[in-house]
Amino acid sequence: MNIKDLNYFHQLAAQKNFSKVADVFRVSQPTITMAIKRLENYCGVPLIIRDRSHQAVELTNFGRQFDRHVVQILNELKMVNKEAEHARMGQVRFGLPPIIGNYYFPSLVPNLLQQKLLDRLEIVEQGSNEVLKQLRHGNIDIALLGSLAPLTYRQLTASTIATMPFGILVARDSDLAQKAVTGVHFRDLKGRQFVGLDEQFIHHQAFRQVATAAHIRPHVVYRTADVHVLGALVAEKIGIAFLTSLAADINPQTVLLPLLDDQQPMFYISKVRRAQTVLDGYKKELWNQLG
Repeated sequence: MNIKDLNYFHQLAAQKNFSKVADVFRVSQPTITMAIKRLENYCGVPLIIRDRSHQAVELTNFGRQFDRHVVQILNELKMVNKEAEHARMGQVRFGLPPIIGNYYFPSLVPNLLQQKLLDRLEIVEQGSNEVLKQLRHGNIDIALLGSLAPLTYRQLTASTIATMPFGILVARDSDLAQKAVTGVHFRDLKGRQFVGLDEQFIHHQAFRQVATAAHIRPHVVYRTADVHVLGALVAEKIGIAFLTSLAADINPQTVLLPLLDDQQPMFYISKVRRAQTVLDGYKKELWNQLG
């Protein structure tokens, strides 16, 4: 069994036509035919059913199951190629969501500098949801991720390194600012205008959870992917915002009010990697330094 044969078969499963597959790979049709025969000989059972009158192909039941395995194999090989490329460069692809990057990661920098790891990081800065997606696709080696619960994905190894609450960010000179010490219930914010972070941030999901628990539908006038823009909008009283306490100091003209609700999510920070990733060299050092 070789990789080309697997690629040919997967394309045949999608195209259902030998000549179309041959065109995709710019090879002769007999080349595709022989590849399928080799795979059938290897498996010992038919993988396809030929309809010669229409030059069409259908997969057998086993052929459909085999294609699922082929997809997994080809995806793993893509990850191997990506990891090999970065291993040759001596780089670690490190996923870092903006809020964690701005307000948590700096505390780790002195140790990373001391261990000569900082210049080995190829930082990918995106929201936690997107970083998680890139990590699972093999585009990132190790990441710090924000979540609303400890991460338990089957294909990932994760360890929680910090937790903190969410709060309500308001302008320092607003009428709500006086509640910076006493706190506020989310239900008491009914009728207030909100600004928020967009869907790539877990804040979007947490905000919906809190609103549902409080039985209100907040009016969100603007969403942004830039945390500092969010802080500036709040400072200008365009709206108030739902934000993790990690970023409480986002803007000197704002203050974060504690939430008093019994049912409210927590902001979890975890170090995460794919379960299949072998920790050696710089990857192992980085993993250990992250806490």
